Amino acid sequence: MNKICMNRKYLGMMVASLLLVLGFINGFANDTIKTNTEPIYELWEREPVPHLIIETEADVRGNKLKYFPYDEAWEQWSYPIGNGYMGANIFGRTDVERIQLTEKTLFNTGLYGLGGLTSFAEVDIHFNHKDVEDYKRSLNLNEAIGHVSYLSDGVRHTREMFISYPDQVMIINLKADKPGALSFKLAPQIPYLNSLRVADKKTGTVVAKGNEIILSGTLPNEGNNFEAQFRILNDGGTLTAEGGSIKVEGANNVSILIATGTNYKLSSEVFLNNNRIKLDPSKSPHERLSKIIGSAASRGFESLKERHVADYKNLFDRVQINLNSEVSALPTHKLLASYQSKTKDTYLEELMFQYGRYLLISSSREKTLPSGLQGVWSAYEITPWTGGYWHNINVQMNYWGTFAVNLAESFEAYINYFKAYHLKAQDNAQAFLKKHHPDKISDDRSKNGWAIGTGATPYKINMPGGHSGPGTGGFTTKMLMDYYEYTLDKDYLEEVAYPALLGMSRLFSKTLVPQDDFLLVSPSASPENPITKEQLEGMPGHLAENGRHYVTKGCTFDQGFVWENHSDVLKLAEIMDIKEPFLETIRSELPKLDPIQIGESGQIKEWREETTYSSIGQRNHRHISHLCPLYPGTMINSSTPEWKAAAIKTLNLRGDETTGWAMAHRMNCWARLSDGDRAHKIYQLFIEKKTVPNLWTLHPPFQIDGNFGVMAGVTEMLLQSHEEVITILPALPKAWNTGYFNGLVARGNFVLSAKWTKMNLTNLSVTARSGGTCRLKFDKPEKAHVVDANGKKVKSSVSEKGILTFETKAGQTLQVVL
Repeated sequence: MNKICMNRKYLGMMVASLLLVLGFINGFANDTIKTNTEPIYELWEREPVPHLIIETEADVRGNKLKYFPYDEAWEQWSYPIGNGYMGANIFGRTDVERIQLTEKTLFNTGLYGLGGLTSFAEVDIHFNHKDVEDYKRSLNLNEAIGHVSYLSDGVRHTREMFISYPDQVMIINLKADKPGALSFKLAPQIPYLNSLRVADKKTGTVVAKGNEIILSGTLPNEGNNFEAQFRILNDGGTLTAEGGSIKVEGANNVSILIATGTNYKLSSEVFLNNNRIKLDPSKSPHERLSKIIGSAASRGFESLKERHVADYKNLFDRVQINLNSEVSALPTHKLLASYQSKTKDTYLEELMFQYGRYLLISSSREKTLPSGLQGVWSAYEITPWTGGYWHNINVQMNYWGTFAVNLAESFEAYINYFKAYHLKAQDNAQAFLKKHHPDKISDDRSKNGWAIGTGATPYKINMPGGHSGPGTGGFTTKMLMDYYEYTLDKDYLEEVAYPALLGMSRLFSKTLVPQDDFLLVSPSASPENPITKEQLEGMPGHLAENGRHYVTKGCTFDQGFVWENHSDVLKLAEIMDIKEPFLETIRSELPKLDPIQIGESGQIKEWREETTYSSIGQRNHRHISHLCPLYPGTMINSSTPEWKAAAIKTLNLRGDETTGWAMAHRMNCWARLSDGDRAHKIYQLFIEKKTVPNLWTLHPPFQIDGNFGVMAGVTEMLLQSHEEVITILPALPKAWNTGYFNGLVARGNFVLSAKWTKMNLTNLSVTARSGGTCRLKFDKPEKAHVVDANGKKVKSSVSEKGILTFETKAGQTLQVVL
């Protein structure tokens, strides 16, 4: 068993604990939280995805590129399904159904020298049903299944579509309610064969034989051999293979199975290999895919569906939530339009939260690559910003809410990715120090730590520089720390978390240079906020090589993450009872970091040289990197009221309306500041301005980090645990004055369920997965007491600060009687 993956005993305890929480609340509290009538969450429409022209769009630099299209139908109307390995977008059309496939490892030359995700295949299913009635297409979030249903010539046609994680195939099940009434042609295609870029010119074939189609080829950029296998399982009718398609005539029902893959394998060697061709061109995914699709075919549709639903619901069903809402009767685009124009239906806010959980499960699983900038979906040859892992906020935002929404397993994808790139990151540290601090390089490679820059893909990682300083590494280790604090997985602590954080502190220590009485990171930059030539005049720093970003010493972004990482290392060392000389170095450096400075406008400075707000940088820039010590960091908290006041001033000066993911960051910051109404206002603005009919969210264009960011924001409004105490309803907005949640997770591996009415907490229970001391903060704790499942009172105490404290045993569920 892989020790650093969540062990199966822990998973079993997690599910059992949730069941205990739900059953305990229903059977033990007077005011029960109903769990047997949870809503069916659906995205649905009465029309197929419209046929819209795919237009050429200017890229981020304004250049017209024929290979950089804008596909509005795909981006705004199609429904995404996925299993972490692959993704599909379904259109629900009745004439020619379009299914667009993405596979995470198929990369072309992309942008910025990193390579980029590219569309894997287009699949057409020709039905030729033009006059239809009683049409509905939907995406069921409770089961992760797409549905289409309609009448054509008196026949009811239905489709079910899903992508199974346990069986690693996409399944399209087609039915007609009259015998022999199902006929269609399956015709997959390789997209973008005629690339304008030489290195991206694919070669490939689509060959049909019997009940199988094999789509295969090579993308020369990384020596990437790709293949998709299609198999038709038919009940009745005839099959005719013609070239690269199969005609089905007169069937009763049909299942189409699809397996995709490339010759990519996640390993350290991929990142260490400096050749342009990183993969072995002699390797093919054919044999592996044949086994996958053969095994799936032997199970049959009903078994595949049962296994898929069981696997998915084990994750999705862990959390129930109600935000003072009732299920809307409107199709999704009308629900969104109504919200954007007049009626702020809190059901849409609730739906968006659960949709974020759905997208996370669909794009990041234990044995897959992590969720990228577009999750696991791209219809484009050149995916915007490569579709990769951007480490100056975007990949972190993808996982901010992961642990609290009870989906910690999804982060195992990033843990495995980190393990693969770690050796290359150690090379990066060597190179970074050689360039900037050659006198500090140690002959012992392990003493130099590791470094990661902004851009990363399954093939490459960058070195810090340009518009972001080395604090990017601390931004990354904060995720690794969170995984431990939420799961308390000791094997992971020993094998991954502590070594990773210790290595980052070793690098940070070598980047610190004395200035006055302080130690400042050098070189340092605040992600992506540009500076004008006028602002640069008289400043001690200089412009980066790109000529837009200011490089100096001691930016808040870098200083803050040195503080966070150093503090976390010491915390982990104490847990493990480790004593070594370098820990004393960390302790001596912490007081000299001076990470937060307040400027003349009462703002938190982004740069130490800053005077009044925006004397350096753009006034309303999307990034709020200098507020990362507030969220996702922990340095700005209730014990630093002056810093909190400056954070409020900074957020007000920066403004609420910006790009999608950046609004999500602001929402989380206001939640941390306990201003639920302001956080909710930004959530509303985000849905109004940055959300499209399939509920994907835009930067623009589509980036999935916004979906995940607001999911985290909702959780942060309902439950916080970053100050070594679990705060219930810390930022509850008036719009959610009545509601409940079941199954949210706090640090310390506690599962919480709560109910409130008219802003007052009425029910609260805690399941301790790992046991230990539980500290709760909520209104009027002095009136509460704690009982176990037998109604026996548990010893508890309330501190002067209003913290209810009691001891728990692993697996125990306790009720807080209010």
